[in-house]
Amino acid sequence: MDITLLTVGKTDVKWVKEGLDLYVSRLKHYIPFRLVEIPQLKNAASLTRDQIREREGELILKALKPSDRVILLDERGREFRSVEFAAWTGDLLQKGRDVVFVIGGAYGYSDAVYERKEGMVSLSRMTFSHQMVRTVFAEQLYRAFTILKGEPYHHE
Repeated sequence: MDITLLTVGKTDVKWVKEGLDLYVSRLKHYIPFRLVEIPQLKNAASLTRDQIREREGELILKALKPSDRVILLDERGREFRSVEFAAWTGDLLQKGRDVVFVIGGAYGYSDAVYERKEGMVSLSRMTFSHQMVRTVFAEQLYRAFTILKGEPYHHE
């Protein structure tokens, strides 16, 4: 089983990218992990929010395999404590399918992407920049694996 973090747009904030790269490299010690960045739309300023959501949604769906288990990072998703997220992630691993966590663009997901999802996770009820969420999520996923392996990263 592989895990992919699929994002809309490149990670171009230097300190966010450095943090993301750190946790991506750490995750690879536990599971095949990859980061896929869908290019931002060109001429997006001339599009409505609905048009942006639809076009980004098409790109997201195009990047998925039919067998992927799709989990959206969404403010309306399920919230976890870190140990709960670790257990939930462990359960996903046992189901044997590739998992794709998706971070959408600034205006959210299209209806088609919501229809394709198998779950939604919220990192917080607060709103984070779409750049920052990448690093926060990668750290939480890394933390989940250290919890599952009984390693001393997480303190409770």
